[in-house]
Amino acid sequence: MVVQLPLEQQRWLEEQVAAGHFASLEEALAVAVSDLMAASEDDLDWARPLVEVGLAEVERGDMVDGDEALARLSAIFDHSR
Repeated sequence: MVVQLPLEQQRWLEEQVAAGHFASLEEALAVAVSDLMAASEDDLDWARPLVEVGLAEVERGDMVDGDEALARLSAIFDHSR
């Protein structure tokens, strides 16, 4: 496989190899792609339980509109001064 990168990205990878972080350009690129794949797969996994809780609250009708939410936050903020 032949990969054509923008010059800036290629230079950055070359600098990483020169600094001893990777043995070769191929290794540096493989690590970068692996990190990107891992990040895209589970980057937002932490949010899934929070979204599920929020959706359950909406289904129960346990919610307020944006104006009410802002009013509550303002009251809390004003009270804390």
